[in-house]
Amino acid sequence: MGSKLSVKKAVFPVAGLGTRFLPATKAMPKEMLPVVDKPLIQYAVEEALNAGIEEIIFVTGRKKEALEDHFDRSCELEHTLMARNKDTLLRELDSLVPESGTIIYTRQSEPLGLGHAIWCSRHAVGNEPFAVLLADDLVKTDQPVLGQMLAKFAEVQSSIVAIEEIDPSQTDKYGILDVENTGNDLLRIKGMVEKPPPEQAPSNLAIIGRYILTPEIYTQLSRKERGAGGEIQITDAMANLLQDQPIFGYRFKGQRFDCGSKAGFQMANLAYALDRPDIKKDLLPFINAYLQQL
Repeated sequence: MGSKLSVKKAVFPVAGLGTRFLPATKAMPKEMLPVVDKPLIQYAVEEALNAGIEEIIFVTGRKKEALEDHFDRSCELEHTLMARNKDTLLRELDSLVPESGTIIYTRQSEPLGLGHAIWCSRHAVGNEPFAVLLADDLVKTDQPVLGQMLAKFAEVQSSIVAIEEIDPSQTDKYGILDVENTGNDLLRIKGMVEKPPPEQAPSNLAIIGRYILTPEIYTQLSRKERGAGGEIQITDAMANLLQDQPIFGYRFKGQRFDCGSKAGFQMANLAYALDRPDIKKDLLPFINAYLQQL
């Protein structure tokens, strides 16, 4: 029996235009929108690094320079902070910058969907299992979701997607699963479909933005078959892969915020701000007073 595979690379598809957040995203990547004082992409990268990921692969597009600069040195800023004895901020900035060679950038030159973005990472990943993290899905939890999933991958050595139950009326916004053994936290997937209308959905179990995928997914994605919305969908590629190998859905522990929606983004800001004692003492009285006016 061969040695067990481990996951050391993570792909971050960040080429999207962020049109739902215009005009804020006209000149700034949506992944750089801050939840309290930290951009969405930083939460996702920290989750990956804390889970033991050693190589970060960003699939970017045009006008993503701010994202690239965020994870690089800023000599002028560092010198200014040093001169002002802002040691805490200096350490915080220093911790942002991974060791040289940890981050790789590749481009998705046309917006052909999430499956196509992942396919663009094939040369950087090579022939090994890898993780995919979507920064829009921010999960508040004591144990990062990717870390939970990697522990499961060590057991099953198969592709795993993070899943949660959603309102049945929202199935046309997600990849939806047909599963076995619904009582467990790790469910074997029988089938999946991208964005089905509620009346055609096999369940209300939705895939959210955390994946561990085996390299065979690239063979499926290389067919470049168009699915929902005329885009190359990762859900369709996984559905085809199911014919050759098992795929599991994992019910993660934690509260997910859909930061791709304006309401979800504001909810995340509130939840994370109220976790900070320095902000909570001013924010909570304001919220209570404001609610009484409504």
